[in-house]
Amino acid sequence: MKYRRLGKTELKVSVVGVGTWQFGGEWGMDFTQQEVDQILDKAKELGINLIDTAECYGDHLSERLIGGYLQKDRREDWIVATKFGHQFHDKFSRTDQYGAAEVLQQLDQSLAALQTDYIDLYQFHSGPDSAFDNDALWTMLDKQVQAGKIRHLGLSISKNGNLYQTSKASSINAKTIQAVYNRLDRIPEEGVFASCEEQDLGVLARVPLASGYLSGKYKPGSVFAGNDVRHRHDQQHVANLLKQVEDIKQNEVPEGMDMAQWALAWCLKHPAVTTVIPGSKSPAQVEANAKAAEFVSDDHPLAVHLS
Repeated sequence: MKYRRLGKTELKVSVVGVGTWQFGGEWGMDFTQQEVDQILDKAKELGINLIDTAECYGDHLSERLIGGYLQKDRREDWIVATKFGHQFHDKFSRTDQYGAAEVLQQLDQSLAALQTDYIDLYQFHSGPDSAFDNDALWTMLDKQVQAGKIRHLGLSISKNGNLYQTSKASSINAKTIQAVYNRLDRIPEEGVFASCEEQDLGVLARVPLASGYLSGKYKPGSVFAGNDVRHRHDQQHVANLLKQVEDIKQNEVPEGMDMAQWALAWCLKHPAVTTVIPGSKSPAQVEANAKAAEFVSDDHPLAVHLS
């Protein structure tokens, strides 16, 4: 595994983390505590130290499963990132909750679910600019940082090109940006990444495998089951994506190289990107994703070495 400095947080994170939306049940399967433990055990064995989750991956369900694991492991070995801003009602059904009092309640619920006294990175989750422009919210969160409940604040932008929120990150003491970035979606390169570099913000690239389309497992014509979030994607759009993926596989992925590992390493080449956070449904997927680090250059501007 390789590690990079996560911007102004000064945290040293593995270049491959573990995304955990799937633990909430919206990716076609439900997870037991034992299955989550096996996934995170494999991640730790391979040197991964970053877990990214959210309050609305299930009703704190993903967080509870992670918390169950953290009770059996050394909490200090992990950098735990979660998010705020939504109330989960049912699969694929959420409402916004960005008010200061609501977020404080979410924070306490997340701490209880994760069975921890502090969150390493607490992220504003895909909210509109109107919710972002709320001094009371950031004042409250700053107090939680001072109280030790939160180590660092970050932004998870919903629109990859949201330069408005990105440019104001430092003014509200946010030290990281999370954005969708992958070979099929390069919008952050148009301005967001430059702002991140200028402000020394750590960058977490989410959906680095383009919701699995860049995994190399799906051919043109593939159909997803009704309990899989991809079933909700526009079918013509899916067909176009799968055709693009086939073209990339034929023309860009070196012969004999696993496409998913190539896609993760592709994201990590950008000088602004600190880490990628692909989801994993099994220990084998964690292991395959972690191998992307073998193709990552040691001379990346954010590279660090753990003592």
